[in-house]
Amino acid sequence: MFDNIPANYNVKLSKIMEPLNLTLLNPEVDVEKVEIHQSDVNRPALQLAGFFEHFDFERLQIVGMVESAYVEKNYSDHGLQVYERIFQAGIPCMVFCRDLKPAEEVIEMATRYQIPLLLYPNGTCGFMNKAIRMLQAELAPRISIHGVLVDVFGEGVLIIGESGIGKSEAALELIKRGHRLVSDDVVEIKKISDTELIGTAPDITRYFIELRGIGIVDVKTLFGIQSVKEIQNISLVIKLEEWNREREYDRLGLDEQYTEYLGNKVVCHSIPIRPGRNVAVIVESAAINHRQKQMGYNAAHELYRRVTGRYSDSE
Repeated sequence: MFDNIPANYNVKLSKIMEPLNLTLLNPEVDVEKVEIHQSDVNRPALQLAGFFEHFDFERLQIVGMVESAYVEKNYSDHGLQVYERIFQAGIPCMVFCRDLKPAEEVIEMATRYQIPLLLYPNGTCGFMNKAIRMLQAELAPRISIHGVLVDVFGEGVLIIGESGIGKSEAALELIKRGHRLVSDDVVEIKKISDTELIGTAPDITRYFIELRGIGIVDVKTLFGIQSVKEIQNISLVIKLEEWNREREYDRLGLDEQYTEYLGNKVVCHSIPIRPGRNVAVIVESAAINHRQKQMGYNAAHELYRRVTGRYSDSE
């Protein structure tokens, strides 16, 4: 059903510099050769004090106001010796926040060790949050599946099913009704946390949709920029399948059904397809109903309460 992408992930430092508003202080270092393998970051407070046991040297290193003030107060040589020990450990890079540019001697030393030094203009905590979020997205475990991902009323709805069952046609009708396409045919899913999955389209097929009998349609060009979206949390899975008279389909929805991607469970509804059913309206209703449940209201439970309450009163 899906193809696993290799388990070892990395991101080039050059890819995250512009989105994180980072300025390179030693352009002699080739940032294209620098890769980051961990989504966590480290503030080398204890290392600046000389304690290097359990040093997370593979992480992106961040120096803020506290670390900078400590170095200036305790080292007359701008901390050259302790910075050298940090650089010798093989860190991927070091970011100085609040525009706290290090001494020229430190920059020259980093250049000799080919360690990029970067400058960030704003607060340290804000940068840490942005960096961790971006690295988690870039380094997250991921899979590619066959399906269509659509943003319906803000809910990420992943439509799956056998080839030719009508996934793309349902997505096209949803787009005409004002919703947004994220990906058609192939959806790349990333696990950001134990509760969050995000989906996006491969670069080569982004904004395109395939309709049998017509061919390839450019949704962005045809329906406008408001009809597409690059990334979306996955909240709900709709599985389209051929109508089977012999099968019993859930008519109440008292118990949620789930499917699993990368160890995360997602609510899944199986929708039988037969002539005359408006799949787009069903998907819209499922998305709204899912949001209601997230807000604490379950229509099936309310109906069950009314029915059982009436029987109890009659007795």
